[in-house]
Amino acid sequence: MLDVEGYELTDEDKELLQHPIVGGVIYFARNFQSPEQVSELTSQIRAIRPELLIAVDQEGGRVQRFKSPLTRIPPMQSFSPLFEKNESSTLQTLINCGWLLASELKTMGIDFSFTPVLDVDKCFCEVIANRSFSENPAHVTAMAGALIEGLHEAGMAVVGKHFPGHGGVSGDSHHVLPIDNRSIHELSEKDLLPFMSLSEELDAIMPAHIRFPKVDENPVCFSKTWLKSVLRDDCGFTGAIMSDDLSMAGAHGMGTYAERARAAMAGGCDMVLVCNNREGAIEVLDVLEPLSSESESRLQKMRLRDNKPMSFGELKNMERWQKTNALLSVLSGDS
Repeated sequence: MLDVEGYELTDEDKELLQHPIVGGVIYFARNFQSPEQVSELTSQIRAIRPELLIAVDQEGGRVQRFKSPLTRIPPMQSFSPLFEKNESSTLQTLINCGWLLASELKTMGIDFSFTPVLDVDKCFCEVIANRSFSENPAHVTAMAGALIEGLHEAGMAVVGKHFPGHGGVSGDSHHVLPIDNRSIHELSEKDLLPFMSLSEELDAIMPAHIRFPKVDENPVCFSKTWLKSVLRDDCGFTGAIMSDDLSMAGAHGMGTYAERARAAMAGGCDMVLVCNNREGAIEVLDVLEPLSSESESRLQKMRLRDNKPMSFGELKNMERWQKTNALLSVLSGDS
């Protein structure tokens, strides 16, 4: 999965997307001008390779690539105090939030967002911070489960991240390789719980660029121990495994882009992401082999489950969208 340059495809983008090893496109803020423009960009991509997966990071809070006129989604941790006061009401709000998030992306033909964040944290880790629902794993599981229910209701697959949990390290894996010295037993009592509890509801999981020396010397994204023994065997996860961005500093220790990609696939990933580095993406395309039939099957389940989504204008006329938009705007501080 790689990125494209801007609001419309360049000639280089078009040539690159025809490569058979390209399996998807991830959008960034630079690709968004309006829902109509993104719809057209998606159509351009589909005209070249209709089978490509198209995704975006649309979590809410500070990780929301597409903004106005789309709903401003609050950071997930803003739901935590509401959950502690009224669980049932908050869970219903999160179901509606997931439905709205997915429904807005659907109007642009996007297959899925890389959400929910399942890290157990309360602003200890600088890169996670208020992206996490809570420091209580049971609360994370309940609230993320409600968000997933809403996303699925709208026909959208979900990606849980960042396995097995980023909440025990303060470092930002965009800039360093964080080291977490906890044992698998300690992780199983806290950070792993949301992933284990929600394994059947998750369509895909994104592993973290973190090294746990007491479990494996390799960072999680490149570790057979983590991805095959723990995630597949112990947690019973059967969905797709998508690497975090191989351009991040947390992946640099695994060698060149080609070496990182090979190591991630050998470790158990079904798809690797290379973002914001065209040379690195091309390097990976030159070395990867075609996917196994098992990986292909897992990734095809990430497709949007609605072939005829409504337009953004039609969505805005729905009473459910209007009520949910108003509530989320208040939680985001827009009102």
